[in-house]
Amino acid sequence: MTMVSWLISRAIAARVLVLAIATSVIVLGANHTRTVETDVLPEFSPPYVEVQTEALGLSAEEVEQLITAPMENLLLNGVAFLDGIRSESVNGLSSITLIFEPGTDLLEARQVVQERLTQQGLLAHLTEAPVIVQPLSSSSRVLVVGFRSESVSPIQMSVLARWTIRPKLLGVPGVANVSIFGQRERQLQVQVDPERLSSLGVTLQRVINTTGNALWASPLTYLNASAPGTGGFIDTPSSRLEIRHVSPIVGPEDLRQVALEPAPGATRTDVLTLGDVAQVTEDHQPLIGDAVVADGPGLIMVVEKFPGANTVEVTEGIEAALDTLQPGLTGVSVDTNLFRPATYVEQARDNYVVTLGLGLLLALMLVGLILLDLRATLIAVVATVVSLFTTLLVLDLLGTRLDSMVLAGIAMATAVVVQDAMVDVEHAVRRLREGRGADLDTVSVIKDASLEMRRAMGFATAIILVALVPLLVLDPLSEAFYRPTLLAFAIATVTSMVVALTLTPALCSLLLRGGPAKRPQTARWLQSKVADLSRRTLQAVRPIVAVLVLGVVAAALVLPFLRASEQPGLLPAFKESDLVVTWRGDPGISRIGMTTIASELGAQLRAIPGVRNVGALVGRAVLSDRMLKFGKPLAYDGQNLITNDNFTSEERATIDERTKAPDVAVA
Repeated sequence: MTMVSWLISRAIAARVLVLAIATSVIVLGANHTRTVETDVLPEFSPPYVEVQTEALGLSAEEVEQLITAPMENLLLNGVAFLDGIRSESVNGLSSITLIFEPGTDLLEARQVVQERLTQQGLLAHLTEAPVIVQPLSSSSRVLVVGFRSESVSPIQMSVLARWTIRPKLLGVPGVANVSIFGQRERQLQVQVDPERLSSLGVTLQRVINTTGNALWASPLTYLNASAPGTGGFIDTPSSRLEIRHVSPIVGPEDLRQVALEPAPGATRTDVLTLGDVAQVTEDHQPLIGDAVVADGPGLIMVVEKFPGANTVEVTEGIEAALDTLQPGLTGVSVDTNLFRPATYVEQARDNYVVTLGLGLLLALMLVGLILLDLRATLIAVVATVVSLFTTLLVLDLLGTRLDSMVLAGIAMATAVVVQDAMVDVEHAVRRLREGRGADLDTVSVIKDASLEMRRAMGFATAIILVALVPLLVLDPLSEAFYRPTLLAFAIATVTSMVVALTLTPALCSLLLRGGPAKRPQTARWLQSKVADLSRRTLQAVRPIVAVLVLGVVAAALVLPFLRASEQPGLLPAFKESDLVVTWRGDPGISRIGMTTIASELGAQLRAIPGVRNVGALVGRAVLSDRMLKFGKPLAYDGQNLITNDNFTSEERATIDERTKAPDVAVA
């Protein structure tokens, strides 16, 4: 007795147990479909670590020469498990991305990079300390939130965003980073006029010393304010009293009244204040980027998620956090629909469920028309449902999320699942009808019918699985997309085979014990017509083969002239409700100019019927996920990494020139 024969016999003998297991699978699968994690795309990025270094005031060329190149050569080259380095240098920022070998643990990769960064003392002290950006998902942006107000100033909104909103959003499970575009840090600025200082005989250094020592702390190491907390303490016989200086400076009007430090050897007795020699005001830092909400100024928060985080769950957590903050955001309008990928995920999931349900319904209706037996149709339906639910449960055990590529694999395997569920039942019904009227052993007939079909279908399943092997040697990016599809297809195919060997014969032995219903006259007529068509087709083999050959030749001649997809590799295209348009200004254009253009564009785009809202990101933000990219992108080209070494001298010159202009993205 072969293994297949033994398995079919055991399934028929233990049909009650098999039916109980199938019922459990249906219950678990139905419950799992309500809680399964879904997303748009699989994680396709290789293991990488990004290091950003802020260097405000330096041009792109200076950043490349003084920061990026030394960090690559002195610190980061030769890091363990390193596969490649790519870098970008723009005004005031250096970004270095280290690509690690496939399979490298991300935490180990971040550790070895952090160990190298402890030697940053080898670099020139021109920048802030390098920062390792949090690991981000391949589709990192999970939500873009716009803030706008007519009564709250941009500086006040920035204070709320930095100290209240951003920390709250960072506490949402799955959120990796929150970057703020258009953030205006509240600053007390002392704006000096050289002619005014000269007329009063005051040096700029006196103004700097007075301003720095009047505040809580100063980054200037030669000032007393660079070492706060020197008040010390006073010991009494019973206790120790700490001395704490309470600064009276709250706003610009307080800073104006601070007296200038006396000049060395000065003889003048009149006292000058900062307000006498300079304009003291409240303002913000020079902006490296800006944001436009609708057609006016505002703030935009770009929320990014960790690898593997569920898009829908993270989005719902962010929206719940914003709802709890709403009472403290009086006068500020919050728009969470500027860019919301979760909407596409939810729509795609609902559309897939409806489409798959209708497809299964039509397939099972066709099965019913072929079998023309209610009990046989029920067996095929149950076998199909159990196969699909078992596939979902196995994918969940393997830690695979239901993204678009996995669903595509399940959809492709549906035809195989329905075929496996139908052929055994149809063959068993036919064998039982052929032996009607005789003293038949129903169980033996069902066993023999299943065994006959499984021998042929076993070879068919093996051929299908072997045909998938060449697709496993695609380029790395395409493989990352299509491996989940192939995995889901293979699991569904194998699962349907197992169900056909166990559940289908068990159900047949239970439901077809009395024999199937007699085939009606219409079914016999349809069978004769199909047989007649088959005979005519076999008699016209040569014309059919000639047509097929001509079709193959025509396709081979036409395909090279078809326009290939602009995306590298075999990447899918998706229809989303959010449209992202990138506008690039001429080299040398200012941030104000790009913000003005973005505002005008926003007003025009909002006037288009069907456009819900418009938000624009100008330039960049601190620790943002995307830098200014001009010329050739630094990314995978489908086969290799494009690094700085791949650029020609002309391309380098073009990129260096264009990095002086900010860009704007309209979402």
